[in-house]
Amino acid sequence: MRFILSLFLVVALATIVNGQSLLIFGGKDHDVFLGCLNCDKYQDKSIWNAYGAFGSKCNDKCIWNKYGNYGGKYSDYSPFNQYASHPPVLVDKDGNFYGYFTTNKFFPKRTTSKLALLIVDFWEAIAEDVSGYYEKIFKR
Repeated sequence: MRFILSLFLVVALATIVNGQSLLIFGGKDHDVFLGCLNCDKYQDKSIWNAYGAFGSKCNDKCIWNKYGNYGGKYSDYSPFNQYASHPPVLVDKDGNFYGYFTTNKFFPKRTTSKLALLIVDFWEAIAEDVSGYYEKIFKR
């Protein structure tokens, strides 16, 4: 498993673009802000900031909270529930749509963001060590 994850990380790192901030919105109408997918871990809105609202596993609006509405594998609003009817979306600050953030490979208009796909494929491991994976992914 670690070898596969390491190999995937190497491939994904070559294609991740940090220039455009991708924002995550969830809920039935995608009106709930869930944080920034590729922002620096020190930014308040980053999902990688363990001390921020969107990176804290205790916050209901955090994708790493496996018991919250937007995390775990059972919530209809979670990117990690392969059967979710209402997975989050990824947009930029101008509202341009980058696809649905979902583990379901057959969901229409699923994102092609390499970072988002890396996260949905390895979310359980990442959720256990968010800071460690941030370092592996962003600190090339």
